[in-house]
Amino acid sequence: MADHDVIVIGAGFTGLTAARDLIDAGLDVIIVEARSRVGGRVESEYLPNGTRIDTGGQFLCRDMTNLMETAQRYGAQTVLSYVDGQQSYRPAIPTEQGDAIWDGLERLRERMRSLDMSDPALARLTVGQWIDRQTDMPSNVTGSFRRLVKGLWCRAPEDVALAYLVSNDRRVTNTHPELEMFLGDTMHALADRLAAGLGDRLRLSAPATSITIMQDEVEVDVEGRALTARHVIIAVPPVMARRIELSPPLPPTLTKALAAWEPGCAIKLQIGYETPFWRDKGLSGSVMWSDPQGIYACDASHDDYFGIVVFLGGPLASDWHRRPQTELADFITSELAAVFGSPGQEPSSVCIRDWVNDAWSDGAYSDVITDIDATDAEAVLLEGLPRLRFACSELSASFPGYIEGAIVAGKHAARSILQGQE
Repeated sequence: MADHDVIVIGAGFTGLTAARDLIDAGLDVIIVEARSRVGGRVESEYLPNGTRIDTGGQFLCRDMTNLMETAQRYGAQTVLSYVDGQQSYRPAIPTEQGDAIWDGLERLRERMRSLDMSDPALARLTVGQWIDRQTDMPSNVTGSFRRLVKGLWCRAPEDVALAYLVSNDRRVTNTHPELEMFLGDTMHALADRLAAGLGDRLRLSAPATSITIMQDEVEVDVEGRALTARHVIIAVPPVMARRIELSPPLPPTLTKALAAWEPGCAIKLQIGYETPFWRDKGLSGSVMWSDPQGIYACDASHDDYFGIVVFLGGPLASDWHRRPQTELADFITSELAAVFGSPGQEPSSVCIRDWVNDAWSDGAYSDVITDIDATDAEAVLLEGLPRLRFACSELSASFPGYIEGAIVAGKHAARSILQGQE
């Protein structure tokens, strides 16, 4: 007889949500997590003055209803992002020109979302190839679309399968800005609250290395110790899931579906200052870079902390991953000084989190499908096997690649197990 009803591999928001829902339904659940902490690609760090900041996933908006409900249930306080004032551009361009480019970008994005992917002319295209075909659009608009892909999906457009991006972006349905708000005591603190009370049902620093699927149960090897359950949920990104040895080997369709993904490349910086001096100039703190492509910054101040959060995505993040972080800090602060003035080069704190080739996620914000022939990879993974389910934000029916998507994926995995018992 199996030791447990369900073993959940991974204690990010997907795994924690699935485990909580299953425990609430009366099942015996064990969560094993390779890291020494919960949260997955949500994590935090304390600055020397004691301020806790998110070094991973951070932002949310009102359209992310499951995340909003979770935050409210666990008493997390939301902070509205500062948006008053003018957006800045690098290299500098007039606001009217920037607004025009943004409007064109939104039109092009909507054009992509509305594509009929059954059209043979769109088969086996990368996003980069599709962009090249949009010859009726100004080059500054198509260039901005390339920047968007690098910044949000954290890969070069030439890497990303068009069919994947169309499907993925259709599921991002917010009407409010994605960076509308964040949690005052960090998103990671919310993950900690989700994990609180699990006791010995949560096992940290416990990587699952292999899974053996038998007729009546599943055995998971956790650092040489065998745990058994009636069901297993692999609640980690596809790239990490394929590192787990499975016996018997997965069917070819599942193997192909797992192989279709590659990790996103992202670096996040939190640049702290003594005061939000950019506001004195009527600037919002939001900065859009067209050169180099793949950088975005915004105001992340709250309480007594004043700071700018800077995101690097795609090839640019991959390039900087190979260079000293001191050089990256100097580059970013000099860029901020060019926008905001000389105080930009006088930060009170600099925190850099490089997610490229991360040990237990291999990247951020999300894995993406790079195999142009893997048009059914997500559906195949969601189907899984009778005792084995794949669950992660990447596969979510809503807000894939976001924390909201992770919660939705966790709820879906738990529900599928509970429905199978009825």
